[in-house]
Amino acid sequence: MTVSLCIIAYNEAEALPQLFDDILAQTYPKDKTELVFVDSGSRDKTRDIFRKFAEANKNTYLNISVCDNPKKLQAAGWNTAIKAASGDIIIRLDAHASIPKEFIEKNVKIISEGEYICGGARPNNILSPTPYKEMLLLAESSMFGSSFAGYRRQGEGKKYVSSLFHGAYRREVFEKVGGFNENLGRTEDNELHWRIRQNGYKICQSDEIISYQNIRPTLSGMLKQKYGNGKWVGLTLGVCPKCLSLFHFAPFCFAAAIIFCIVFLIIGIFCGMPLLFFPIILLGGVYLTADIIMSLAAVFSSKKKNAYMLLLIFIFPLLHITYGIGTFVGIIELPFRKKALRVQQREKLMM
Repeated sequence: MTVSLCIIAYNEAEALPQLFDDILAQTYPKDKTELVFVDSGSRDKTRDIFRKFAEANKNTYLNISVCDNPKKLQAAGWNTAIKAASGDIIIRLDAHASIPKEFIEKNVKIISEGEYICGGARPNNILSPTPYKEMLLLAESSMFGSSFAGYRRQGEGKKYVSSLFHGAYRREVFEKVGGFNENLGRTEDNELHWRIRQNGYKICQSDEIISYQNIRPTLSGMLKQKYGNGKWVGLTLGVCPKCLSLFHFAPFCFAAAIIFCIVFLIIGIFCGMPLLFFPIILLGGVYLTADIIMSLAAVFSSKKKNAYMLLLIFIFPLLHITYGIGTFVGIIELPFRKKALRVQQREKLMM
């Protein structure tokens, strides 16, 4: 079977050399492998790196395409890649990822056994590790700091899941269900996989397959990512609420609870009602206890320990509150986004 390995990137010049080393090391025949690179208007040397790799390896692979994504949206970039791909199997791979040498081969094996969509665990990794970055990696890898999603960590055997990262798809899946919804930002995977399941396909996660995702190497970058993820959870309520789970709204509920508790506290202070102090004391006590327990559990589970990991007790609340605020902002913006979308649709009909 021929394979189209698709990568879209925006300002990923630093990460691409390592990923290219991983691609060149793949055990699956290169004459059966097509590479599709999509640049989303990068301001660094990403596109030049794509083109240089394509030129240097044009006689090695089945085909190498370098495409542009003028819309810059991630969903639009993946749709560009799908249209350019010609393989029997289409594999989606993030630019800030790394893959073992058998990655393509094992995906093809699972597809060849009768599956239509497959993938594996996708633990987190970090480039150029330092003690501080290892603390951020631990925060992102923890269930308390990221999510309960099964694809983030390895399990045992083979199972069917609701979503996955770095998936491999038979071409006919996209031909039947369509591509990614370009009205979505960070949740386009959730919506696509929901549509795939609605069309009767199963999404297979196998422990034979593994890939790694490089996390943001700074706290500010991680917080920006969490805010964006939370915001798009809120915005997705207006597009496809069924593709979201209750877990997506846990940080929003936490942030909302803090706001309500503060309001009760202020009322209690000005009205002389001490009983209204109780909600914030209860919330603070319960969360602080969970925070301490999960922080210690994360540190003790880590093979590499350093003093920076003591900061986890402060990092976890920052991640949760930032994500929750993002969801709150997304919900507020939702009516305005819907209005703008209706205007765009009317303009298209008039053209």
